[in-house]
Amino acid sequence: MDNFIAHILVVDDDDGIRSLVKKYLNENKFLVTTANSAEDAVEKIKIIKFDLLVLDIMMPGKSGLEFIKDNKKKLDSPIILLTAKGDPNERIEGLETGADDYLPKPFEPKELVLRIQNIIKK
Repeated sequence: MDNFIAHILVVDDDDGIRSLVKKYLNENKFLVTTANSAEDAVEKIKIIKFDLLVLDIMMPGKSGLEFIKDNKKKLDSPIILLTAKGDPNERIEGLETGADDYLPKPFEPKELVLRIQNIIKK
């Protein structure tokens, strides 16, 4: 674990996005665990302490916003929403719900890394 900057949980129902984000974050010295749903993420946060979560909003079953509402008080990990919902009102709702940052899809992987680094430094 000493070789990694932080342990990040990436939660997205899209296999391709999960794989690409994991690969890019691994290349930038982050340890990454993935979850394919909010329910899967809940099981992982019960047993692993994450430094940060990257969370999609639109997922089958429980949405990312519902996940935050249900779990934010139990988590002391910051959350970055990574989602196709880019409307200003949706961004505001995500931030009001408890997300620490918001990055609309499509996104530049380098920007995600910089946002993660900035949050972790705080």
